[in-house]
Amino acid sequence: MLLELMRFSVPPGQRVLLHDVSWQEFEEILDELGEHRAARIAYNDGTLEIMTPLPEHEDDKEIIGDLIKAILEEFDIEFRSLGSTTFKNQEMVKGIEPDQCFYIQNEAAIRGKKRLDLTVDPPPDLGLEIDITSRTHPSIYEALKVPELWRFEKGKLQINVLREANYVESPESPTFPGLPLTQVIPQYLERSKTAGRNATLKAFRAWVREQV
Repeated sequence: MLLELMRFSVPPGQRVLLHDVSWQEFEEILDELGEHRAARIAYNDGTLEIMTPLPEHEDDKEIIGDLIKAILEEFDIEFRSLGSTTFKNQEMVKGIEPDQCFYIQNEAAIRGKKRLDLTVDPPPDLGLEIDITSRTHPSIYEALKVPELWRFEKGKLQINVLREANYVESPESPTFPGLPLTQVIPQYLERSKTAGRNATLKAFRAWVREQV
């Protein structure tokens, strides 16, 4: 399978599905693909998806991620951003690479750790997915018990909060109560495309300070 995998490439915006992939094969594929790659993976009960994001997908991911970091910094909240780190749990037979993720409430629990094991370590507190290619897998995030999943699709931000075992759409983030982020973040993302990243982040930080 590994040899066959290396023989094809996944064009940006496209995905490949592999079925009946065992956990051992999944681990071997991850090792073969390496950490420094453009492709993202999702693994769910034997089905492996490999997707290569579009440039616009990466742009939106970076800006929204920067806006989240700006809020955390302005509120003086310790956090750890782990980007598209591979999160997997062999007991659940699931794995995912978010577009961006943050440890916030559980930052202290994983501070300084170079390797995370979700059978013993907590999952990220917040996951971000850009749905330009419709690759989000809420069921995987639910199984891994990620408390918040933010999905950005077609100019709209959706905040999903884990209630018991399922996500429920919420008008605001419990991590940032009182902030109308579903309205404000898309506005500043769009602004960055004309005003530029730095000017937009400066203006956004000023807005956050006003909320404090």
